Amino acid sequence: MSIAHVAPAARAVPPGADLSVWPASARTAPGGDIVVGGVPLAAVAERFGTPVYVLDEGEVRERCRTYRRAFPEADVVYAAKAFLCRAVAQWIRDEGLGLDVCSAGELSLAAAAGFPSERIVLHGNAKSPEDLRAAMELGVGRIVIDSSSEIARLAALVPAGARQQVLVRVVPGVAAGGHAAVRTGTDDQKFGLSVTDGSAQHAVARVLGQPRLELVGLHCHIGSQIDTVKPYQAALRRMVGLMARIRDQYGIELPQLDLGGGHAIAYRPGEHALDLLTLAHRIRAELADGCARAGLSVPRLTLEPGRAVIGPAGVVVYRVLSVKRTGKHTFVAIDGGMSDNPRPALYGVRYAPRLIGRHSTAESRQVTVVGRHCEAGDVLAADVPLPGDVHPGDLLAVPAAGAYHLSMASGYNLVGRPPVVAVADGSTRVLVRRESLDDMTRRDIGL
Repeated sequence: MSIAHVAPAARAVPPGADLSVWPASARTAPGGDIVVGGVPLAAVAERFGTPVYVLDEGEVRERCRTYRRAFPEADVVYAAKAFLCRAVAQWIRDEGLGLDVCSAGELSLAAAAGFPSERIVLHGNAKSPEDLRAAMELGVGRIVIDSSSEIARLAALVPAGARQQVLVRVVPGVAAGGHAAVRTGTDDQKFGLSVTDGSAQHAVARVLGQPRLELVGLHCHIGSQIDTVKPYQAALRRMVGLMARIRDQYGIELPQLDLGGGHAIAYRPGEHALDLLTLAHRIRAELADGCARAGLSVPRLTLEPGRAVIGPAGVVVYRVLSVKRTGKHTFVAIDGGMSDNPRPALYGVRYAPRLIGRHSTAESRQVTVVGRHCEAGDVLAADVPLPGDVHPGDLLAVPAAGAYHLSMASGYNLVGRPPVVAVADGSTRVLVRRESLDDMTRRDIGL
């Protein structure tokens, strides 16, 4: 069973209304609207304006619980880079997950939300001095070493008499992921330390030579939007092999193994999500078998899901600004675009936008939904079906929008980033307010 199908409530899906990639609470309403978390999306747009990001709190919490049930013996650490705000940090904390952060800024937000520092993991291929100092001041649980140069810098910051737990990020030589830009498990990219050229082994030796650093395990991350289990099995076998060689050379058994995240979700009906229960079963079996053959104790696993927790819980609602028919194409322009979702331009990802707020009997036609920004590549969804009578003022909703939208948003054209509104049990709550022109201009002190 895929994680996309282990949701808390059954959904009523009328004929022709596929809600498979929407939050589990989603249902169609009279008049063509969709209700999420008990709240009509058109009502959210009317109250808070557009674009607006809607986050189903119940969906986030249930996905956290699904991971805890699938991996009761492991540490499940939410990858904050997917999307982080104080409320989400609180939900993650409440559900028993840890937090994976990549900067002093994310650390500061986690601290402001009261997140337990011992459950925080600090990542990053190029950690700044500020990042490392913030980690020391807050007392984060573990730091992932991503380059040899940060070993001595980190050790110098650890107070006398203390020891900082660290893992070494290893490149296992496994290619996986939905796009070349998100494949991180092979050599010749910026993340991790290679086994092939010996840099991973060299880093292990250097960490073991630092009395203020405690090497507790190895880490790897092979890519993002991975929808099959086999790449994880391959990476695990190579990591266990390296752990055995470390045992043979240094006489120590590392107690932890972090397999990263990258678990795929479905963005459009018919796409495959990673089957979480199959992943749990096969990884557990592979780890036990590999350690038995190597004569190792089974290490404690860590997993770092981000997209798979937050992505399917989010929906973004836009308003149509114009409809333009040029040659063989119809362009439907919305009031957002690459400033609040750069992923189509970066990775070529595709979405399934849907007309909401009114019922249309018009025959569908293929259109391209584009953003408002001054770039030809500002395309949200190419060649997708929408009713032929779509017109300015209509509302379009895009599901599976919770991850890597606002976390990667920019200030392009000074449009301002949209708000985030949580829905739960028929009520709404603003988590992040809309960015105003005043917010943006206050930073400009040139006059």
